[in-house]
Amino acid sequence: MKAITAGLSVGLMLAGCGDSGMKDAATRIVPVTIVSGGTHHVFRAELAQTTAEQARGLMFRTDLPPDSAMLFAPYPPEGGPAREASFWMKNTPSALDIIFIRADGSIARIADNTIPFSEAPVASGEPIAAVLEVPGGRAAELGIGEGDMVRWPVSATAAPGPAR
Repeated sequence: MKAITAGLSVGLMLAGCGDSGMKDAATRIVPVTIVSGGTHHVFRAELAQTTAEQARGLMFRTDLPPDSAMLFAPYPPEGGPAREASFWMKNTPSALDIIFIRADGSIARIADNTIPFSEAPVASGEPIAAVLEVPGGRAAELGIGEGDMVRWPVSATAAPGPAR
């Protein structure tokens, strides 16, 4: 199914690089903290900021350490106001938790343990400003839920709101 929310480009689809690990450019990795019930969970997130990077996402990757992540910010890559998003798992062999983040940094929705290789759309359900992908099952394992707050360094992205 190719039904992607109107106005979203190919860059909105979940994707990946052809390698099995996080990119090695240290300037492309930022700490992303999720505050859940007073506990801080820190992930080492690879940035996906351009349409091409967001189109690749985590495709083909099989070796995702528990603290690894990919941050799609700003989302959409061309900027503008928050809007609904839809991702898919085509060419993605690892289950992921897709965390949809509102402009204020709060978690709008978590699509947990998405189905590897699926072309079914995974929708945000409301306008979002960023997306964080973590290994499947990690959100539940850590007790992360809707309404929790997500933060990353302002200097890392041009995303509005949550980058503090």
